[in-house]
Amino acid sequence: MRNLLEELWYGNICPQEAYTKRSVEERTALRLMDKNRTKLSEALTDSQNELLKKYDDSVIELNCILERELFIYAFRLGGKFMLECLSEES
Repeated sequence: MRNLLEELWYGNICPQEAYTKRSVEERTALRLMDKNRTKLSEALTDSQNELLKKYDDSVIELNCILERELFIYAFRLGGKFMLECLSEES
């Protein structure tokens, strides 16, 4: 356990970077998003594309916040499961 905690402390454990498996469903959705994003971008003026980029940046920022909050929730939930497993029956 100490090794795991040290790895976490030194920043060597980074779940968001370690996740690389993509399901077929996820890859299909990403390809569709990219295709539609490209078509939209080609149809817009330069100033509209700048606004679209700002929108994209906002979506990325929100996704980062949501991923962080989901990670915290899941980590705490896992801890609660462990506590319940280790506690005696009431």
